[in-house]
Amino acid sequence: MSVRFGFWTLLAVVLTGCVGGGDIKDSGPTRPVDMSHVPDAVPRAEVRTKAGNKSPYTVLGKTYTVLPSSQGYNEVGGASWYGKKFHGRRTSNGEVYDMYGMTAAHKSLPIPSYVRVTNLANGRQVVVRVNDRGPFHGGRIIDLTYAAASKLGFAQQGTAQVRVETVGPGDQPPQSVAVSPEPIQRPTVKLSPPESGKPVNTQPVYRLPANTYLQAGAFSSRQGAESVQQRISQLTSVPVTVTETVSDSLFRVRLGPVTDNQVIIRLRQLLAENQLPVPHVVYE
Repeated sequence: MSVRFGFWTLLAVVLTGCVGGGDIKDSGPTRPVDMSHVPDAVPRAEVRTKAGNKSPYTVLGKTYTVLPSSQGYNEVGGASWYGKKFHGRRTSNGEVYDMYGMTAAHKSLPIPSYVRVTNLANGRQVVVRVNDRGPFHGGRIIDLTYAAASKLGFAQQGTAQVRVETVGPGDQPPQSVAVSPEPIQRPTVKLSPPESGKPVNTQPVYRLPANTYLQAGAFSSRQGAESVQQRISQLTSVPVTVTETVSDSLFRVRLGPVTDNQVIIRLRQLLAENQLPVPHVVYE
C-alpha cells in the first residue's frame, strides 16, 4: 500500500500545492475475497484521454512528465497496491476506482495504457489497464488494485519487486511463466455428478454455498448503482440488488445468490459482452 493520488487529490494539489507527505492509511477487504477468478485486462486500442494526461504536472513539489507513447516501456522496480481508502473514488481520468478490478496507477505512462506486471519473486503475471496517477512514493513504479496484488501474491506483504512492460492488442504472455493465483481460504463446494442422459461439460459443475453472490461494482452514489442494476436486469433473470454499506457509504450492485459455477461463468461473459463491469465473487 502506498501514497498515491487520484483525480480529486491531484486537482487539490494543483490548486493548493499542499498535500501531506505521510503514508495514507489503507486496507483491503474486511474478509478474505477470492481474486483467482478475476480476469486480466484485455489490451485494446484506445484514444488517450484528455483527463489524467496533463504534462508536466507537479505533486508534493516534484514535477513529472507523461511519456509521448507507452510503446517499448520496460522497467523494474517496486510495486504497491491501494484499496478501501480510494475504492469508489475517481481516478485521474475520471473513472471510478474499483479495488476488485484490474487497473493500475503510474506516474508517466499515457492514460489509458496496458501493462504486463511480473512479480520477480514468484513469476506470477497479470495484465492491467493504467487509468490513474501514482504512486508518489520513493522506489515504487506502479500502484495496483487489491485484486492484481492478490493474483501476483503480495497482497499480504504490501509491496513487491516487479517488471512492468507495455502490451498491446493480441500480445500473449510467455507460456513458461506461472500465473497461479495467491491461495486463500474459501468456502468448500461440492462437485455435482452429471445428470443421466445429458452430455458431460468439460467444465465441472460445482454447487456453491447459499451465500454466494456476484458483485458488479461499488458506487459512491445510489443513482450510479441503480443505473448499472437496471442495465443488468435487462439481460438476466438472476436477481440484481443494490445494497448500501454503512461502514464506507458505498452502494454495491450484486447478482444472486448464485447456484453454481456455470452460472457465474455465463453471467461474467454476458456482462463483459455488454460492456458492463465484470463481477467478482463475494460471500454474504
